[in-house]
Amino acid sequence: MSSEMYAHILALGLLAPLVLRAAGAPLPEAPTVLPGDTSGEEETEPSDLLSSSPVWDSVVGIAKKHQKAFEDEFQNNAKYHLLDEYKVSQLPVNCPSSNFSKEACLHRLAQGLTIYTSLLKYVEKVYPGSRNLFEAKHYTGLLLRLIKQKMKKTEEVTGLSSSQEESLLESLDNQDVFHRKMTAHSILQQLFVFLVDGKRALRRKERRRGRVLAVAMYHPL
Repeated sequence: MSSEMYAHILALGLLAPLVLRAAGAPLPEAPTVLPGDTSGEEETEPSDLLSSSPVWDSVVGIAKKHQKAFEDEFQNNAKYHLLDEYKVSQLPVNCPSSNFSKEACLHRLAQGLTIYTSLLKYVEKVYPGSRNLFEAKHYTGLLLRLIKQKMKKTEEVTGLSSSQEESLLESLDNQDVFHRKMTAHSILQQLFVFLVDGKRALRRKERRRGRVLAVAMYHPL
């Protein structure tokens, strides 16, 4: 191809959009690529997974507000991380990341939340009318119901008896006002830790189960 012919073709190519625009014809649109757009290739979790529930995010939001409320109340007289020194010995054990089935993990979470339901009564005694406490109770109850909906044997989740709960709350009481407040804040803090760690462990088990089911579907026996 001669250089004159190549230049002629190039000119026609450059003029074509101008001719289309003058004639009122729409110009062909170039594909739009947004920053961070993976064009649907990004892995997403099914919305029916318990670990995907937006309730967990609400819990994290309450935890942040609780820390802010603690710092506003005590200013520089007490640090948030010092609440570990007032950790209650009767706190429930969380679901481990391994060597536990999904059902066993759900049971551990549900059983733990029933104990925290009793522990929150101590917080209510120290801080009656607390907004953070109200939200913590609300989302604890909501998560407990959601967890039980995913369980096979909900009857195995048992709460404390009235005498056990009374004994637990009495063991937490202290004559020192500062100590009572720190214990109440520590219960809230540990509840949030319990839920965040529980979600992480549950998500691993749900993802692992999803991968196993996917393999079974593509490679049937």
